[in-house]
Amino acid sequence: MPRQRCDVTSLASAPEGKKKILWADRDMPVLALIRQRFEKQKPLRGIRMGCCMHVTSETANLMRTLKAGGAAAALCASNPLSTQDPCAASLVKDFGVPVFARRGESVKVFYDHLYAVIDTKPQITMDDGADLVNTLHTRRQRDAKNILASMEETTTGVIRLRAMARAGILKFPVIAVNDADTKHLFDNRYGTGQSTIDGVVRATDLLLAGKHVVVVGYGWCGRGVAMRARGAGAIVTVTEISPLKALEAAMDGFDVRPMSEAVAIGEVFITVTGNKHVLRAEHFRKMQDGAIICNSGHFDVEIDIPALTKLARRVVREVRPLVTEFELRRGRRIYLLADGRLVNLSAATGHPASVMDMSFATQALTAEWIVKKGRRLDVAVHDVPHEIEEQVAKLKLQAMGIRIDRLTPEQLRYLASSGEGT
Repeated sequence: MPRQRCDVTSLASAPEGKKKILWADRDMPVLALIRQRFEKQKPLRGIRMGCCMHVTSETANLMRTLKAGGAAAALCASNPLSTQDPCAASLVKDFGVPVFARRGESVKVFYDHLYAVIDTKPQITMDDGADLVNTLHTRRQRDAKNILASMEETTTGVIRLRAMARAGILKFPVIAVNDADTKHLFDNRYGTGQSTIDGVVRATDLLLAGKHVVVVGYGWCGRGVAMRARGAGAIVTVTEISPLKALEAAMDGFDVRPMSEAVAIGEVFITVTGNKHVLRAEHFRKMQDGAIICNSGHFDVEIDIPALTKLARRVVREVRPLVTEFELRRGRRIYLLADGRLVNLSAATGHPASVMDMSFATQALTAEWIVKKGRRLDVAVHDVPHEIEEQVAKLKLQAMGIRIDRLTPEQLRYLASSGEGT
């Protein structure tokens, strides 16, 4: 067990956190239905769960659901700037969940919190960026033997885990929740799209209409950001390395060009690639005065901040909250948002509850599925079972009051046969 029950900024903020959690719960009907069933059936009874996730009101409702299912779940933050301190406090005080997370925590404290969760000897882990799994494969290998399986919530994390599987060093099965349709088609596209633009506007008070916005990467997150930026009236350019994604962006009506050209016209740059240094010194040198740069990928490596710091004659911290000014030669200024960390969670409140409802419902049902499978899963990166996806989608449609058609007996026979042709 961890050395302490929790480490949060202040339990005094719990009442505010509880209001936020219950407000989010109103917009998470699928997870609420699963929680009601879990409360009766206790499918996770006796299971210890370690969770490294963004500590938000939506995550709090997932923790409530896991606990309702009988799990002993401990939670730490997956990003130092994404923790909502009141929600962390309420989880501890009102819902009895051990939480180790403080907004703005240092790297040392971040890892102390990871260790505290691992100290609970989890059998199932939930990750948002694979830091928990990575720690179990490096500094805390002795605890990996307890793990039945893990779940990964982000594109960045899945990339890391697939690399580990290819290298033959993965020690236990992982379920790629990020790759589930009920996650990436909605959470990544609509959630990241809206919350990223929200974060940029909150941090800068910028009018996006008429601004040249450069979206770096056209995966599901990039699609969402580009769509929402265009919806706000921005002139959107997409940069890509994939011919297929670049072609898709062009056919979706976006300007597509290499970064070497985009830097000359861009006024706002948003990275969503899951890769390293996609904005770097060669780009900073060509950016126009007043360019705003930010990141909505999981880790703070997409923008080469050390290179930007080296180029700067002067750095002014906090010209406004979460905005740092870098003054380059000839008085050119570049503004970095949220220290290059997730702008949608650092400068805003993350994804809306209604879209996290599906992602976290998928997480909860996958945890139940792992318990049923026990030790029978191969050590590999697995997809979420299709039946779980179908169940979540049906429940979401039901909650939205949307009905769909069913195949007729004739249609079922036709699809199952090969006798009819021209």
